[in-house]
Amino acid sequence: MENDRKIAVLIDADNVSEKYIKFIFDEISNHGTPTYKRIYGDWTKPQLASWKTVLLNYSITPIQQYSYTTGKNSTDSALIIDAMDILYSGHVDGFCIVSSDSDFTKLAARLREAGMYVVGMGEKKTPMPFISACELFKYLEVLAPLPADSGQTGGIVKTDKTDTPKESMASLDELIQAIKVIVTESSDEDGWAFLGEVGKKLNKRYPDFDTRNYGYAKLTPFISSLKQFEIQSRKSSRPHITHKYIRNK
Repeated sequence: MENDRKIAVLIDADNVSEKYIKFIFDEISNHGTPTYKRIYGDWTKPQLASWKTVLLNYSITPIQQYSYTTGKNSTDSALIIDAMDILYSGHVDGFCIVSSDSDFTKLAARLREAGMYVVGMGEKKTPMPFISACELFKYLEVLAPLPADSGQTGGIVKTDKTDTPKESMASLDELIQAIKVIVTESSDEDGWAFLGEVGKKLNKRYPDFDTRNYGYAKLTPFISSLKQFEIQSRKSSRPHITHKYIRNK
C-alpha cells in the first residue's frame, strides 16, 4: 500500500521557509508515513531563529552544520551523507528531499537507482535537473494556498494572479498531446482508458505534473477543462465507488 511507505523527510533549511512546513507534511501524508524528520542548517545564524517553534511542533530534528568555509555549502554535504546512511539502514521505502537546490540532483538519482520512492519539494525556482531526477516533484507555492483559497469549489484552486508559472512547466498543449498518446496506448478496443492509470503515466513523463499547478484540485475536473476528451463514470463492485475512464474525442 502506498500510504504504508516509510519516508525519510530531509529538509534544507537554507532553501526553505518555515511557512511551508505544515503543507509539506500534509502532502507527505498522501504518499506515506514520515519516519525520519531532519532539517539541516547552521542554527547559530540568526536568520534561522524563526524555525524554533516549528521544529518543536512537528518534532523535526535539527542537524547542526557549521559553515566552515565561505562559498562551500556544508549543509548539502551533511544531508547527502545522512541520506546514504538512512538508505543503507534499510528502514525506509522512500525519501522526500525538500530544497530548491540542484546540488541534490545526483542524490535523488542515486536513491532511485536503489529502488527508493523519491519525492522532491521546492520553490518554482528549482532547476529542472533536480525535478527530473525525482519520481514526483511538488512546488511549495502550489502546496501552500492563499487564505482566500479556503472557499474553493468545483475542484478549482484559486491561485495568486501575480505568481507566474514556471517556464519549464509543461504547457496545456503539451499535456493534451501527451494524454492523447497515453490514452491511445492504454485503451481497450473501444478507446477507453482507466483515468487513474493515465494520471500515473503522465506523472512518469512529467515528474512535476500536478493538477494544482494549473488551478485544479483533482485530475477529473482538470481533464474535463481541456475539452479534448470524453470522461465516463463506471460503477465498481463496491457501493458508492465509481471508476473514471477517458477517451480521446
